[in-house]
Amino acid sequence: MCGIIGLLKLNESDSGIHDIVEGLKRLEYRGYDSWGYASINSSGIVMEKKIGRITKATFNHPASIIIGHTRWATHGNVTEANAHPHLDCNNQIAIVHNGIIENYLELREQLIKEGHTFKSQTDSEVVTHLFEKLQGDLFERAKQIAPMLRGSFSLVIMDARYSDQLVAIKNESPLAIGIAEKEAIFASDPLAFIDQTDDAIFLTEGDIALAKKSGNKITFEFFNYLTNNSVTKQSTKLDWKNQKIELGEYKHYMLKEIVEQPVVMRQGMNLDSAQDLANEMHNKKVIAIGCGTARHSAVIGKHILNKIAKFPLEVMMAHEFSYFVDEIDKDTVILAVSQSGETADVMECVRKAKKRGLKIISIVNVPSSSLARDSNKVFYTNCGPEIAVASTKAFSNQILAFYLIAFALSGEIKKQKIESVIGMLDKNISYFDLKAREIAEYLKNKVHVYILGKGVNFPIALEGALKLKEISYIHAEGMPSGELKHGTLALIEHGVPVILICPTDYTYHDSISNGLETKARGAYLIGISDKPHPSFNMWIQLPELSKEDEILYPLLETIPLQLIAYYTALALGRDVDKPRNLAKSVTVK
Repeated sequence: MCGIIGLLKLNESDSGIHDIVEGLKRLEYRGYDSWGYASINSSGIVMEKKIGRITKATFNHPASIIIGHTRWATHGNVTEANAHPHLDCNNQIAIVHNGIIENYLELREQLIKEGHTFKSQTDSEVVTHLFEKLQGDLFERAKQIAPMLRGSFSLVIMDARYSDQLVAIKNESPLAIGIAEKEAIFASDPLAFIDQTDDAIFLTEGDIALAKKSGNKITFEFFNYLTNNSVTKQSTKLDWKNQKIELGEYKHYMLKEIVEQPVVMRQGMNLDSAQDLANEMHNKKVIAIGCGTARHSAVIGKHILNKIAKFPLEVMMAHEFSYFVDEIDKDTVILAVSQSGETADVMECVRKAKKRGLKIISIVNVPSSSLARDSNKVFYTNCGPEIAVASTKAFSNQILAFYLIAFALSGEIKKQKIESVIGMLDKNISYFDLKAREIAEYLKNKVHVYILGKGVNFPIALEGALKLKEISYIHAEGMPSGELKHGTLALIEHGVPVILICPTDYTYHDSISNGLETKARGAYLIGISDKPHPSFNMWIQLPELSKEDEILYPLLETIPLQLIAYYTALALGRDVDKPRNLAKSVTVK
């Protein structure tokens, strides 16, 4: 989960290093423990590497070929030596890498025997020495080296002796090329070059790409080492060219993305796509896969599809489903859920399922993602770029997608009902914000928080706990409230905060009963409900829905929990958008 970028310009420019650093800032959601860049000038390779967040580049010399990297550590501690780029023994070759080289230890051992000296603990550095070891131009060496590597990786490589070209290799980690009039930009996410161009080529598994200056233009050549053939690539237009990713008036992206959810949800009302997915699912066994927040949305979807359409949906964690996919019946439909569309565990399952001929449908936010390209049918959540590591607006629109699919399966998409609930959110966000601040003041001094719900509200509790853990670092556990008496009740004592999600739906009376059990043990009970209860120490009031529409309560419950997590983290001085040890797009297993 690192961000990589490579820039090849027709002419040397004072802005090249600046452009790389700005591109890296857009990729910082992918990793932010260290960063670096390298360029080629008349004296050879010039490199700078730093620990921590991306700041300003020290160097600003004219350059036409530059690579950069922002790191999320997998192999090796967070040190300048382990930061990218990495160089060969002669400081002529530089590489940046996203992913994992699984066989790096055996490669490293052999290279050391041959006299190569390693400066880092990383798996990535073996690639520089492999390029150093072989003869020929960059493209030809890449063709020989790529088959030697096992794992998931995207690489961008430059050589001071070939200062007119960049080479990239892609296998199971995302890589795109932005094509502008006088430059080519390799990046692990098109966000890196969103200001320069909306023209992009997306590399697929096994692709090796060469970008080379040729007179007054940059030319491209492509080869696939898995098929051992030259390939032709077509550019596509990006849909996000005009998306705004500036913070504006907000202190953090997370708050911005929470507040804009009513607008984003209206953008996500893709009725035709919902019908398309419903048609693919009809009379089929469907298994939904996802990780983290995306899986929570699928568990909510399981309840929604059951209640609205009487449709049975199985949900599995993608990293566990990968062990079962080879035994799945070939008529099964796989429903993959992902914000980025690049989640490594999800994509591994998708690749295995496609090899067996299973149909893939997906709910995804990024139209240009690997998942979108590998799916038979796609529901685009239309959230626009989500920058904060903790997912908020993408989660709500994933839930929205399941509502629309469920209504489509039932025979009638009740658009007006959903729009009415979105209107309620619009009117209540300021109130939710105020109450969340009050609750955060209580939670900020606590070690443990328990969030309870039943039925369709249970996975909302899971997601609320995940948000609190992710950004406040308080231990939070989300669980079905009925599980309390099977062990967890032993942990409830005086003052322990328990957040009870209990709208007046089909779960209300059982949920209140479970809440009273915690209250009897001294819990500080925080209710999230449309109805007050004497047991609540604090209460966030939800808008009231009719009995007919009670299944829609999750759309109202999500934002209060997101805001509680946000303000608790803020009160504790946490780095809200970039929590420790986490990255936005989990592109390694």
